[in-house]
Amino acid sequence: MAERKGLDAFEGCALPAALETMGERWSFMILRACFSGIVYFEDFQSALGIARNILSNRLGKLVAKGILTREPVANDKRRVAYRLTAKGKALVPVMIALRQWGERWEDVPPARRLLADNRDLQPVRQICLQSADGRLLDYDDLCWIEAEDASSDEPGCASAPGHAIGLAR
Repeated sequence: MAERKGLDAFEGCALPAALETMGERWSFMILRACFSGIVYFEDFQSALGIARNILSNRLGKLVAKGILTREPVANDKRRVAYRLTAKGKALVPVMIALRQWGERWEDVPPARRLLADNRDLQPVRQICLQSADGRLLDYDDLCWIEAEDASSDEPGCASAPGHAIGLAR
């Protein structure tokens, strides 16, 4: 059986930093609105039903963290547009995974709109974890390994076997 370690084994884990940036409801709702094409403050407020002060605060944090840019509108200098950066666009799979989880486990009505592939208009598949050789993985297939035991060209992916630390079963 794999050795179990305390939370100190997760020193350097990026999850706390990611949660500090995105770990509250309005941040992901703003991200969803951006992904749907909303760029103006008034449109965010109308679409989300969010108070002006909260929206202003969240937009400011997302800009400060590099998730969104704040750009003046060329033909109306009093308005600004908020647009996803590359860092913000990289959060789309996270948002989709959370949505898919909610569709499966929460008591919500079926979605009226489905996310589809732009090329063939077919709905996207469930977000999943894959092994280096392409196998689909579930919870029982996973373990932690020490970073120095991993080697890979892709961040967050290990291609060499390592010392298994284990997950709670």
